[in-house]
Amino acid sequence: MGEDVDSQEFSRADRTRHREKVRRCLDVFARMLRDSRFDTDDPMTGLEVELNLVDALGDPALRNAAALEAIADPDFQTELGQFNIEINVPPARLREGGLTTFEESLRRSLNDAEAKSAAVGAHLVMIGILPTLTGEHMDPASLSPNPRYKLLSEQILAARGEDISISIDGPERLGTTADSIVPEAACTSTQFHVQTSPADFASYWNASQAVSAIQLAVGANSPYLLGKELWRETRIPLFEQATDTRSEELKAQGVRPRVWFGERWVTSVFDLFEENVRYFPALLPITNEEDPLAVLEGGGTPNLPELRLHNGTIYRWNRPVYDVAGGVPHLRVENRVLAAGPTVADTVANAAFYFGLVRHLAESERPLWSQMSFSAAEENFHVAARQGIEADVYWPGVGQVRATELVLRRLLPMARAGLDAWGVEGAESDRLLGIIEQRCSTGVNGAEWFARRMGERAGEERYDALRATLLEYRGRMHTNDPVHTWD
Repeated sequence: MGEDVDSQEFSRADRTRHREKVRRCLDVFARMLRDSRFDTDDPMTGLEVELNLVDALGDPALRNAAALEAIADPDFQTELGQFNIEINVPPARLREGGLTTFEESLRRSLNDAEAKSAAVGAHLVMIGILPTLTGEHMDPASLSPNPRYKLLSEQILAARGEDISISIDGPERLGTTADSIVPEAACTSTQFHVQTSPADFASYWNASQAVSAIQLAVGANSPYLLGKELWRETRIPLFEQATDTRSEELKAQGVRPRVWFGERWVTSVFDLFEENVRYFPALLPITNEEDPLAVLEGGGTPNLPELRLHNGTIYRWNRPVYDVAGGVPHLRVENRVLAAGPTVADTVANAAFYFGLVRHLAESERPLWSQMSFSAAEENFHVAARQGIEADVYWPGVGQVRATELVLRRLLPMARAGLDAWGVEGAESDRLLGIIEQRCSTGVNGAEWFARRMGERAGEERYDALRATLLEYRGRMHTNDPVHTWD
């Protein structure tokens, strides 16, 4: 979303000035990629998790301000909807036991936060879409009272010129409209960050794109929205539609969407930032006083605030990140594919699988993306989002294959080799990748478990069944037993 901004209106002059400044930032970024020393010696990894809030009955609790006040921990932050919060786990090095550190830190923080937020009537749930949301929650009043969210909503609706339309077909069909971006708040995700050098960035991004479908297949956790059973990872079509700035006419003309898988393999991180500037008008044309060229020529590191804010309003599933820490610039791939949950153990197992697999593929002598069309990767992505753990995908050298079989026979050994390259202890790798293995062997991930439980409650009123299943889910979530063991 970018940094906090004040509520304001933008003139035509503001937009012209901002465009010029973004392009100046892009020129300086290109020069930095050639000449500057980026922080690459000992890369960090990171983890963020977005959470939902529910009351004692399992209904959405629009109490994030009260919950955050009670939690009183700077690692927890507001999110788009009043029924969301986010935790940013401190970054870690995998070779220093980072995966176990993530797990222990996340469990400790969430247990403490649950105890405090429960006192104000808000319980934490790690799930991709809160299944007990109703149409009444899809109202601008559900947005968090942060000026940036209201401003972003206004700008997206103004760009569209009409209400947002949501249409998703699955086992059931949903069709609805919204006059704000609050449907986006229904999507809560887990975000993995992997730091990389400018020279290696394209390989890590391409690898992340190629494995996104596999992540979705084994980690899907969003089967219900507004009382309807839809895709196994309904976050994907919902997010794509909820932040779409295009009218139907612009879609027909082939204008690119802001929630974007992309359209090609890249050769440099510059490709992605340049595409952002070339294809997408600014949603928040806020101009900073920094002169990036003067800062660079003066021996400093420019923050490039306009380029970063613009990047934050283009929602690639694998997003490039430029950041500065301790006066030194660095680059990260932000992997935004997966839903939150179901448990901390599942979340960290997903992290181990992602970090290991992308490391192995990025460093392979023959890149996977040289053997696979980009369109095949994109088709895999949407098939996996729709079908979840039962998805069939295309893979070079194999052809069409069940995603779980591909993971068991080929990808888990690759992920293990990648974790070895990161310096992860063997026992840590075995434990976490074993969760992925068992998920594939049993055919049970979060979405599958939830849909099966709902099938057992088919005779009940839909929302009564959703509440009962969600409360059972929340109870099992607190055990930290991986979801494949729940049946």
